[in-house]
Parts: sequence; structure tokens; C-alpha cells
Amino acid sequence: MKRGPELIITEKDNAARRIADILSGGSAESDRVNGVNVYKWGGKRCIGLSGHVVGVDFPPEYSDWRDVEPVELISADIEKRPTQENIVAALRRLARNASRIHIATDYDREGELIGKEAYELVRDVNEEAPVDRVRFSSITDREVTEAFADPDELDFDLAAAGEARQIVDLMWGASLTRFLSLSARQLGDDFISVGRVQGPTLKLIVDREREIDAFDPEDYWELFADLAKDAEEFEAQYFYLDEDDTEADRVWDEETAEAVYDVLAEASTATVGEVRRRTRTDDPPAPFNTTQFIRAASGIGYSAQRAMSIAEDLYTAGYITYPRTDNTVYPEDLEPRDLLDALSAGRRFGDDAASLLDADDITPTAGDEETTDHPPIHPTDELPSPSDLSEDEWEVYELVVRRFLATVADAATWEHLRVVATVYGDEMDPSLKANGKRLVDPGYHAVYPYRSTSENFVPDVEEGEELALSDARLEAKQTQPPRRYGQSRLIETMEDMGIGTKATRHDVIQKLYDRGYIEGDPPRPTRLARGVVEASEEFADLIVSEEMTAQLEADMQAIARGEATLADVTDESREMLERVFDRLTESREELGDHLRDSLKADKTVGPCPECGEDLVIRRSRRGSYFVGCDGYPDCEYTLPLPSTGKPILLDETCPDHGLHDVKMLAGRKTFVHGCPLCAAEAADEEPDLIVGPCPECGEEEGGELAIKRLRSGGRLVGCTRYPDCDYSLPMPRRGEAELTDETCEEHGLPGIRITYEDEDREPWDLGCPICNYREYQARQEGTELETIDGIGEKTAEKLKDVGVEDVAGLKAAEPDVLADEIDGVGPDTVRNWQADAD
Repeated sequence: MKRGPELIITEKDNAARRIADILSGGSAESDRVNGVNVYKWGGKRCIGLSGHVVGVDFPPEYSDWRDVEPVELISADIEKRPTQENIVAALRRLARNASRIHIATDYDREGELIGKEAYELVRDVNEEAPVDRVRFSSITDREVTEAFADPDELDFDLAAAGEARQIVDLMWGASLTRFLSLSARQLGDDFISVGRVQGPTLKLIVDREREIDAFDPEDYWELFADLAKDAEEFEAQYFYLDEDDTEADRVWDEETAEAVYDVLAEASTATVGEVRRRTRTDDPPAPFNTTQFIRAASGIGYSAQRAMSIAEDLYTAGYITYPRTDNTVYPEDLEPRDLLDALSAGRRFGDDAASLLDADDITPTAGDEETTDHPPIHPTDELPSPSDLSEDEWEVYELVVRRFLATVADAATWEHLRVVATVYGDEMDPSLKANGKRLVDPGYHAVYPYRSTSENFVPDVEEGEELALSDARLEAKQTQPPRRYGQSRLIETMEDMGIGTKATRHDVIQKLYDRGYIEGDPPRPTRLARGVVEASEEFADLIVSEEMTAQLEADMQAIARGEATLADVTDESREMLERVFDRLTESREELGDHLRDSLKADKTVGPCPECGEDLVIRRSRRGSYFVGCDGYPDCEYTLPLPSTGKPILLDETCPDHGLHDVKMLAGRKTFVHGCPLCAAEAADEEPDLIVGPCPECGEEEGGELAIKRLRSGGRLVGCTRYPDCDYSLPMPRRGEAELTDETCEEHGLPGIRITYEDEDREPWDLGCPICNYREYQARQEGTELETIDGIGEKTAEKLKDVGVEDVAGLKAAEPDVLADEIDGVGPDTVRNWQADAD
């Protein structure tokens, strides 16, 4: 039996730091082992992984896309190999002499697999030390202490379910991605990505867009008039009973609508024929599961990816419970009164929580879904202050707190009043209705301000009473196409159809954005997305079928229950994939032609103004994007594009040039460039703003520094003697530049101020452009990740969690790989950081 320290293994470094702090009573010290943080106290050590530090992949001989037929990947061996060498080495070093191992990864399928991977790494170097599994749903003092006092065993069946997902996703994603990309001759960074969950999700979005395109609007008319009792005026709407004796207010015949309008316009009174009053109970919402949390967060402006990233941080900090859960029923051991008592001590929610404690009976609401792994998302009894969190974190935390308060609050009460009045005419007697509502008792609305409490006033009237009628209105309208899926609604639909899991759905949507398959919010498909779905439907519809991915989810649950094995499920998936390839191989050329046409359409900006051929988005040998003529080399017409981001085309076209607007995908810096020809012409017409003498050639040649607008839409401070003098300094793309009265003592140049049309946005005083750039370079030369624009303290911690310790490590990272390892970060964001680092 080894007598070394006990080793605790968590999923991430920030969880390790917090757990060490809890178990040590705040005495844990930080050390570094192989460049990885390790927390030590007494006879214990605690290390955080970086999610999966071991990945599945094919052997190296399968890595060359051109030499290996994609179908060969179906039967190829699959290897496990370290993806974070430094963390794996540190773990093995610590485990070698450990006397006991505690695996404390997240409590879900993926966390169990990460725990099993850690177990196997430990067993490689230490076969004697006992290994146990510690599970908790919130990283609070009480839960962590209780979990370590009563450890369990690793659930190898649950881990096998996660491993099946890994293997199947690798087989499907790698083989199909290679096949489609090779067929379309689309390799390099712009390969065509296909995945087991991506395909069905993309089809959902494309199908909705098809419904919108195919929608044929119908004309209809609605009629309104104002009714009044004394000085109290309210709006009423015309209605009638249709053939099914159902109330309707849309008039589908214009002649009928005009006839009704004539009667209303000539009338001065209407007689009340019906008054109906009723009271309605408005029940409080059910507790948050992941899907409903994402839906509520979208209501306050957060994307699914961003909401989950913030929730993960709040969970790791111990402020909320685990955010990946299907459960909508609080467990029996949750005492709402105790949690309310803790919340009542806080300054921001104290009064609301205290008011709920006054109730004699506190019975929380419950949803339809009850599971035993994690509770619904709710706050813990460890309260942050606003200064502990960023503005976004606090807003999401408040949402979670107020949802909990709502679930233990009383129902609201509404009073509804329906009034029906008749206008008596010579040819017809049209009826008007008005529906009023008043909030009698706010109930849960008093603590949960995220649902509408708007009222509609209708005065008390009696049957037979005459009301004044005025301002009759006839409004011509058209039926509207179905709405695009918002991100939260898309996730709900995926859940209903069994596509993906609570842990992966928001990541899948983000990947569709990153690959250029969708744009905007709500997301709409690009032409490439349509082409991929159309080709899949025609040649191998299983690629975009929800049945396959839903079946795999069911199979993984069967593995977790011990009713199926890893081999059973992966063998079944291989057979399905072989059937897909039988169809694909037969139609390879036709499929490739279809995809190439879609790819070209997705890159065709519009007609060339010089020769009439297509202008298309191209990529230079250096990797930058530009617009070039498809008639090259006969026509050499080009237009530049911004250097930041990846371009996609929007549906909107320029009325002057007939060119599609261009959008540059760059993570949070994504922006619409617009018509590239308009941008170039605007730059040509915009006069330079002279700043002062050029420090390189001003004295000898008379060169001056000027703020110049580039034809790519960017901006810089450059010498007026360019290209003879190429001295330049960077400038912000957006905002209006103006010179200030302050002069730099060192360089003799005036300061530059950037102002914005948005009055709420403060002006940006850059000062002397040379000094400003020198300060920027000084920050870049440091080793701190936070010197990179867009990387704050928490993001820097996430980067260090995955082994990126400094700017050099960031510059060496593969963007797609790094983005997969960090929640809330896309490949374009990583590329922006790397560009800033250069």
C-alpha cells in the first residue's frame, strides 16, 4: 500500500481551486507540476484537468485525406491518445505515489467518461491505490464536504455511453466530412463539415427556410373602432362566426370587409349585448432545466452558447447548481425555506426572499420531467455580491435567483372582462368585441419580472347600455410565413426530436455558425447549408435524418442502464454508415457537382462591373480573402475585403451595384461589411485627414501622416507618400475620427478622438497615434494573455485550463482545436486573438 498523498482529480482547474479551498478550509497552496496548477494541503493534492485530456482518433496512417478513401475510416482501428500532454504528464506524476485517488469530475455522462479516462491514466502508473468517485451538483461547502465524506464508485456503464458517443461521432464526422469535401474538391480550412448531430440540426433550419420561401401570403382585412363610456375610451374589434360556428376576426373577402366598414363608419353608437367577467389563476413557472434556462436567457439577450458559458462559471464558483440538467422537480432534500433564509441575507434579493418567508406553507412548483442525477438549476446558499461578478454574470445569476423565487411564490390572479357590442345597420348588424384584463394579485410576478404584466383597460358596462362609437378603421393585412427558429426555440425542437443532448445542443448551433452554415439571429441558412442538405437528401438522407441520431441517444441510454454494450452500439452504427456510403459512392460525381455549384453560389457576390462575369470570394496564398472576377485571367478586376474574419454573403443586395452584402464572421467582433464596391468607392471619395509630419520621411521628403480609409473598409494612419514611404499605424475601423487640441510633446502630433453615432457610447481618446501604438506593442510583448484584446481574467483562466499559458502558446494553438475545448469561444475568435498577438 502506497503512503503518498491522496490525489483529487477535477474536470477543470477552477473547480480544483475551489474544491481545494473548501476541503482545506482556505489553507491550500498553489504549486506547479509540469506547467499545471496543483493545490496542496496536508496529505492531499488536487489537480484540474481540461475536460477531455485523452481523445479518440484514427492511427496516423489514416491522416492523409488524399491517400485514404473515406469509407476506410468506418472499419479503421480507433486509438486513444493524449490531447493535453502537459496535463497527462502531471497527472501521472502525481498519481504514481498517491495512496488514494478521488475522481471529482462533473456528474453527467461526459464527466463520467472524463473520470474514466483519468482512472485509466492513473492505473497506467499505479495499480494499488484505491479509486473512488465523488459526485455533487453544486460546488458549495456543504455539498462538497458531504460528497467526500460518502464517496461512490465510478459508473463504467455511464462512461461507456459517453465513449460510444465519442467513437460514433468520430466515425460519422470524419468519414462524411472527408467524402463530401473531397467530392466537392473543397479542402484546407474551408472543408465541408458534417456531423451526426450537425446534419439533422441544419436540416431543421433549412426546412423552415423552405417553408418561408414557399409561403404564399393571403390577403385579409381586420376592422376596429373606438367605443366609449363617458370619457373612458377603449378599442374594439369586429368579429363574426364562421361556418364551424367559431369566432373569427379576419375577413377574407374585401367586398364584405368594405361593407362592414361602411356600417361602422356611419354608426355613432353600439349597444352592449354581452358582458362576461372571470378570474384566471396565473401559475408560477416550473424550475429551470437546461432548455428552459436557455430560453429564458435568450429573452434577456444571451445566445445559447454565451448563457451556458456564464452558467458554467457561476456553477464552478459555487453560486448555482450544475447547469446541465433535464430535471424540473426539486429533490426532497432541498429545503426552500432554508435557501430563502440564505437569500434574504443578501442586499439585492433580501426583501423579496424575506417576503416569501412570511408564507405559512412554501410548496415549490414542479415540472413534468424528474430525474435523479442533478436538481433543477437554482442558486446555492453561497451569495456573491455584484462586485464579485461581471455585469453579464450578475444578470444571468439574477435570472436564476429570481426563477427560484418565482417557483416558491404564490400564483398571480388576473381579472378578465369581455364586452360584446352590436352596431345596428340597415343591411347588417356587425358585432364588436373588447377584452380587458387587470392584474389583481401580482403573485410571482413581484419577484420574477421576466414575463409580461401588461394590462388592457375596458370599463365596467352593463348589458343593454349604449356606447359611443368613433374612428372606424379598416386595415388590409397579409398572412405571415412561419417564423425562423430562435436559438432557444431551436434547442427546444432539438430536444423534442431527440437530437443531441442538454450538454451539446448549444455547442452544435455554435459550430454551425463557425462553419458558415448559418448567420444572423434568429439563424438562417447560407446557400452552402442548403446545398449540403439538398445533396444529403438526394444521395444519402440518413446524414440529415433525426431518426439516426435519436436512435443513438436511445442506445447510449441503454448502455448507461447496462442493457447494451459499447461494442453493440458502435457495430450497429458502422453498419448504418456502410449503408450510407453504398449510396454516396454510387453518386459521387453528381454529388460533387451539386456541392460545387452550391459552394460557388455561396461565394458569388454578383456581376463584375467590367466584364459581366461573376464576382466571387477568393482566398489569396497568404490566407486573406478578396473579391475577384471569375473571368480571370482575362479580367483582373478585384475588390478588397477586411482582414478580420471570414466572409459570408447575405441575401441583401446593393441597389446601386447589384452585389450581395458581405458579413465578416469574427466571433464577437462579427460585423457587416456591406457592398464591397460601395466600401471601395467610399474610401476613394473620403479625403485624408492630415495629422502631422511623418516621423520617417517628414523632414527630408515632406511626407505627412494622414488618417486614411482603406478600400477594404478598414482605416489606418499612414504616410501621404505611400508607396515610397510605407510608415503606418493601426486605427479603429468604426466611428468618426477627429483631431483634438492636445499636442504630444514627444512627437508633435495632435491627439485623435473617435466618436460614435450611438450617443450612449463614450468617445474614445486615442491620444497621439505613435504613443498609442507604442503602448499597444508594449502590452503585446508581455506574457500575460489579458493583454490581448477580448481576453479578460476569466477567459485567460479558461485558456490556462486547456494548457495555453501565454501569448506564445496562444499563437501556436490550432484555432478549431482550441475552440472545441473552451465553452463560448469559436474558431474565428481564436484567430482574432492570434491576429492581435501578431
